Amino acid sequence: MASKIKTKTTKKLNLVSVVLMIFTSVYGFNNIPRSFYKMGYAAIPWYILAAITFFVPFAIMVAEFGSAFKEEKGGIHSWMEKSIGPRFAFVGTFMWYFAYITWMVNVASGMWVPVSNAIFGEDTTQNWTFLNLHGTQTLGILGMIWILVVTYISTKGLDKIRKVTSIGGTAVVLLNVFLWVGAIAVLIGNHGHLAQPIEGLHSFTQTPNPKYAGDMIAAFAFVVYALFAYGGLEAVGGLVDETENPEKTFPKGILITAAIISVGYSLGILLVGVFTNWSAVMGIKNVNLGNASYIVMANLGQSLGSAFGASQETASALGAGVARFVGISMFLALSGAFFTLMFSPLKQLIEGTPAKIWPGKIGETKNGLPINAMWIQAAIVCVMIALIAFGGSTMAAFFNILVSMTNVAMTIPYVFIGLAFPYFRKRKEIQKPFIILKSQWSVNFWAWTVVLTIGLANFFSIIQPALEGDMQTTIWSVAGPIIFSVVAWLMYSKYEKMRAKEMPMQKKW
Repeated sequence: MASKIKTKTTKKLNLVSVVLMIFTSVYGFNNIPRSFYKMGYAAIPWYILAAITFFVPFAIMVAEFGSAFKEEKGGIHSWMEKSIGPRFAFVGTFMWYFAYITWMVNVASGMWVPVSNAIFGEDTTQNWTFLNLHGTQTLGILGMIWILVVTYISTKGLDKIRKVTSIGGTAVVLLNVFLWVGAIAVLIGNHGHLAQPIEGLHSFTQTPNPKYAGDMIAAFAFVVYALFAYGGLEAVGGLVDETENPEKTFPKGILITAAIISVGYSLGILLVGVFTNWSAVMGIKNVNLGNASYIVMANLGQSLGSAFGASQETASALGAGVARFVGISMFLALSGAFFTLMFSPLKQLIEGTPAKIWPGKIGETKNGLPINAMWIQAAIVCVMIALIAFGGSTMAAFFNILVSMTNVAMTIPYVFIGLAFPYFRKRKEIQKPFIILKSQWSVNFWAWTVVLTIGLANFFSIIQPALEGDMQTTIWSVAGPIIFSVVAWLMYSKYEKMRAKEMPMQKKW
């Protein structure tokens, strides 16, 4: 029996698998059309700024941490614990993990929109019925089934997860290839004419969206959106011990993916403007963040047809076909992200912390995965989905509060990792086989750059709703990190008290 388990755990992830897992966890194709909808070309400087001041230095930190702690199973928890201390690590990791629970609840019901677009060419989910259940309730049932299916497949081992994430990563790559190739073809077909003209520097500093035009607070708050677009890199920290030749493969995978994603977002937003006029396509009624991706890509299909002389009917049919392709690709991409995020954050939380923090058999692992904890996680997510789907407006309002609580809480752990990095580099006893930042000065500079970028972005994100009269969102955005920190602090304090009681008993024996 032992030999069987050993065989399953010795299958390691190669460079391509690591890159695809990181890509599906971090890169969200939706962020490109949504950013164009929010800011037009003016989104590009914010993405470049977020890449320089957050994503690239943070990727270097994750690469150095991962390489140094290649044998550790606890991911970011192990990094912070070994650098600063166990309580600091537990509070940061617990806050970060809970944000992923909210992500699962949110996306499990929402991912059926791309399925609808794939089948029908448009979002018809509000008309779906199942056993006399309508709209939101049907999506809730589908979301719960999805969670259970993903958990079941994931518990069968990392090999099954790798196959799904590879499909998801390939789907995202194909979406981007289609965007890039299609946009260049439209540009050639239209003899270099851009649908959204570039009128000097003005086009990259002022948004065509009247909601954001002239509002510097809203523009600064957009930095948080860019940070979210780059978020998730730390989620793959728990894969270091599952990677072949980890001290070289893992940092190489991190840096390759960071470079592709940093360039990909900005270039993608620029290419959307090649075939999409903001006022004519994005500025009309019924366009929102939920359907922006499908409208943009359907417009690409139509523009391709029109640029090369197709009839209006043919161009429209091409647009509908592209919308279906986007639906399939988005579903596969979300599936890939789900399979990684279903186990990786939990794996880091469980394996990085002392087993006695977790009651019963929650902390046990099998085939390198915390299977019992994964099923408990699935039960919690399913209960939350059911409450929101069947709880009416009260529960919908509760979920909005939950999202507000986790928006800031999800980025705070990046501050924890940033603060831990200089301590990590000062510790001589930790072997560091992979180093990019050579001097302690550069280490401190980039660590504080990351911390200040997240801090300022969150500050503007918190005050923006209050300035618009939505005090509730502002209050809960601040309350979220405080509540999660207190819960984690109390859990760790309880563990320490239990440990203190056990110490005299051990001395007696």
